[in-house]
Amino acid sequence: MKIIVVSIFWVFFLNFCHGQSDNVIQNAINDFLNHEELKNAAVSFAAYDITGDSLIAAHNDEMAIPPASTVKLFTTATAFEELGADYKPKTRIYTKGKIDTCGVLKGDLIIRGGGDPTLGSKYFTNESTRQDFLKQWVSLIKKEGIHSIEGNIITDASAFGYQGAPDGWSWSDMGNYYGAGPSGLVIYDNMTRLHFSTSRGMNEPTELDSMTPPVDGYRLLNTVTTYNSSRDNCYIYGAPFSYDRFAVGNLPRNRSNFEVKASIPDPELLMAQEVRKALLRDSLTITGKGLGMRELLKSQREPIDYKACNKVATYTSKTIQDIAYWTNKRSVNLFAEQLLTLIAYEKTALGTTDNGATYINSYWAPRLNIEMFQTDGSGLSRSNGFSAQHYVRLIDYMHESNQFENYKSTFAVAGKSGTLKGVCRGQAASGRLYAKSGTMSRIKAYAGFVESTSGKKIAFALIVNNDHLSNYRLIKRMETLFNKLARF
Repeated sequence: MKIIVVSIFWVFFLNFCHGQSDNVIQNAINDFLNHEELKNAAVSFAAYDITGDSLIAAHNDEMAIPPASTVKLFTTATAFEELGADYKPKTRIYTKGKIDTCGVLKGDLIIRGGGDPTLGSKYFTNESTRQDFLKQWVSLIKKEGIHSIEGNIITDASAFGYQGAPDGWSWSDMGNYYGAGPSGLVIYDNMTRLHFSTSRGMNEPTELDSMTPPVDGYRLLNTVTTYNSSRDNCYIYGAPFSYDRFAVGNLPRNRSNFEVKASIPDPELLMAQEVRKALLRDSLTITGKGLGMRELLKSQREPIDYKACNKVATYTSKTIQDIAYWTNKRSVNLFAEQLLTLIAYEKTALGTTDNGATYINSYWAPRLNIEMFQTDGSGLSRSNGFSAQHYVRLIDYMHESNQFENYKSTFAVAGKSGTLKGVCRGQAASGRLYAKSGTMSRIKAYAGFVESTSGKKIAFALIVNNDHLSNYRLIKRMETLFNKLARF
């Protein structure tokens, strides 16, 4: 009933608002648009009074355009609604073969991935605790009486597929840490840190000294040179599952151990190797190798029959609440992609990106009475298409959900926290505007809600594509609009 009423309401008030010359917010968005550098930009905006069930102002509110990281609001909302705040991804440990009286496993040890993105994550550990989950796994394995393994360490992420990266991701993103693709087995944020040394001169070559963690077979063509800046201007290029990478750009001169973050080519395989090393460090002997299921399936091996295996343990770590917090507050792309695939895994038994996107689109379309165009979890894909109306309807819907407070706690707050800490600082919207930001080349967006000084709760979204303003100048214009919403 609410969907029908809201749909009729939107049509009525859209026409109403456009005709109001004394509408402060409508005037504010009109003023925002009145700039030479925005004349060719695509802009979608809507502000909706949740408490009063009324549309306040709009501009091209049905125009679906790429919204960058604000897509994460749909991903996390679906995770809260469908999985629940307390859901924990599961990683299962199996043995295949007999354990003799001497504690020798005559067969393979198998780690079956369940999409947990928090294993060794920098958002939940530090350098000294990063491998604690491996130590816990070793302890669980030893409790089974296993002291030696005459077989392989196999990691199996096949339940999440091997797409590597979602459709629409840029070649320039995938080799970098923020372009790490999802996997059924995630380790260390699917990220390795490259350590460079640089000379004192300008425009001189740099040298890759080491990487943490080391990735066997990683080959880097390094064309990075020095320049007179303190900023990292280095980019890593490379496709998923490819160990041939190349680095371009610039790094500060006269540095040692300068860190550049890059994506891991094959997290599943690295997990197998890291588990094997952890077992060896704890004095277990292993005759076999660390192997990933993707390569085994390529060699015509059949999928593992887990009914014929012995489950040693089920390991759980952080909750959806924990993961969603960092997904929205700090805009962690990998976490968003993992949430998308976790939804698909739990609801369709196949945790691929395509399944997750299809599920989310079909989930929200009838609930919000809109057509959905979500293709990944994070918004890094430019094939995503969202309008301001998508977001205000989502926020309006979630406001009535029993998950709203959990959802709200993941939002950055203007002037206070997360990616909005520097937005509207010391201004009217500070502490009142809760939102997710979105930033890509030629894209800037914000979506969320405002708790205004008059007691209204206002859902809003502002998406801008293809403007000619600097990021700083564009945000300053947006801040004027946000402050008007806060005072409305």
